[in-house]
This record gives sequence, C-alpha cells and structure tokens, in this order.
Amino acid sequence: MVHAINAGVVQVNTYGGADITVPLGGFKQSRFGKDKSLHAIEKYTDLKTAWIALG
Repeated sequence: MVHAINAGVVQVNTYGGADITVPLGGFKQSRFGKDKSLHAIEKYTDLKTAWIALG
C-alpha cells in the first residue's frame, strides 16, 4: 500500500511519529536530494582548508 502512494513521506496508523534525523524529501521532480542528508550538507556548504599555527 505504501509503495502505491506518490508521496515523499507516508505514515500509517501513526501520528507525529517522524524522526527529525531521517532525511526528508519530495517526489517526482523534487525527488533527487533530501533535506537533512549528506547530499544536502554537500549542496549548501563549501569545502575550505585552514592552516592554523598552534603555540
């Protein structure tokens, strides 16, 4: 039944059972990439190297 529904999130017989650590995403054209995931972190951040002298 859950696989037949075109939605990013489906809850069955539960209310407010979502875990805030689980990646959340859309469906169809918004399907690629999920919020709260490694993909989202890489999309919204830039890699930077910093050299710091200690002492």
